[in-house]
Amino acid sequence: MLIERSPPKLLEKSEGNANESNDYSSGVLDDGPPDGGLDAWMTVIGGWLFYFCGLGCASLISKANLCSSDFYVREFLTNKTPSEIAWIGSFEIALQFLLGIPVGIAFDAGYFHHLMIGGSFIYCFSLFMVSLAQPGQYYQIFLAQGVGMGLGLAMTFLPALSVIAHHFSRRRGFAIGIMTSGASIGGIVFPIMLNKLIHGHQGFGLGVRATAAVITGLLFIANLLVRTRPPTLRENDPRMRRTPMIILFKDVPYMACIISGVLLTLGIFYPIFYLQLFSIKHGIDQNLAFYIVSFINAGGLFGRLLPNYLADHVGTYNVLIPASFACAALVLAILGIRDAVGAIIVSLLYGAMNGAHISVTPALLSDISTDITEVGIRMGLYFSFMAPAALFGQPISGALLTSEFVWWRGTIFSGICLIAGSVILVLSRFLFIRRKGGSQFQLI
Repeated sequence: MLIERSPPKLLEKSEGNANESNDYSSGVLDDGPPDGGLDAWMTVIGGWLFYFCGLGCASLISKANLCSSDFYVREFLTNKTPSEIAWIGSFEIALQFLLGIPVGIAFDAGYFHHLMIGGSFIYCFSLFMVSLAQPGQYYQIFLAQGVGMGLGLAMTFLPALSVIAHHFSRRRGFAIGIMTSGASIGGIVFPIMLNKLIHGHQGFGLGVRATAAVITGLLFIANLLVRTRPPTLRENDPRMRRTPMIILFKDVPYMACIISGVLLTLGIFYPIFYLQLFSIKHGIDQNLAFYIVSFINAGGLFGRLLPNYLADHVGTYNVLIPASFACAALVLAILGIRDAVGAIIVSLLYGAMNGAHISVTPALLSDISTDITEVGIRMGLYFSFMAPAALFGQPISGALLTSEFVWWRGTIFSGICLIAGSVILVLSRFLFIRRKGGSQFQLI
């Protein structure tokens, strides 16, 4: 395991460095997360619904399939280039990352339910606004989807991740994997659902509104299920004070992890944005190519469960590093796709490795936090650094592709970013183990 979790004990005052977890002590009996129970599993189910409705639908609306790099390019926003259209999804992803610090601070301050309810309302309202957009009106889609839905996601996805640390310790990775699997299943269900609605007699507007209505009902249920469980602290407990940002910036393994995340984010969304379009442009049947993103999400379902279970037993670094290198290899393998079988195999494998990367990373950030009260700010700072990479990554890839679709340029760029990020993640692990005085061969 990444951090050995000892039985509950009375914390004692430490005279050591501020990075040491014992500094956050005051003689308070801290029983730690219960690793289960009704509230814990209700929160996992509620979080699953948030990811099913939020990132599951967003993976459809903003990153591929009907409403972006395929549908937008070929049908809805034909007056815009792939690079211009990519800014919509990139801005949505970037906004949910960019607000990580204020959202993380608000979570640590006890505003979990305020964030989840407010974010749910904004997300649903914005999705209804997407349904009112007119063909060729780029600004309407950008405001409703890029800005509105991005803000709603920003207020919900990080608290949903962070609250798992309130309920789970030893099984934290697996719980996060179960919760984030909702995004994979949503990414399978919503493309098929919307494809039938939009290309049926309902059309784009009614199809999106019907989807928004379903999501509104599910998010209402999700908000009733989720629970927060902050540690019980005395009034003068030092842990009630927010962790100074300078401490996080001085945490070298953590900062190496952030640099790795920036590079990985630059390249990791490339297949989700462009593999479907790549398949169509290379002669694969359009009806089959439509399901490419569903194949990616199907692989992601596997990648969010088994790797997270393994991470709880062999260590989060030891799962995340191989998954990151595998993502790089699979992105480069896109250039070798020649038929539908190749596209399906790459989609499934990439979905699994990408799913492992996405779901194990929050578990890693929780594990390297020195105290449960700083999980929110550590995750928030991490994802805030991801925002520029998420914003510029796919427009850069789109610009490299050009309107003539020179595929090797965008593919090589993304592959190199993923390789570099994976190498720095290895460095982060090395630095973390050296600081703890452990062996480089240990399970961590």
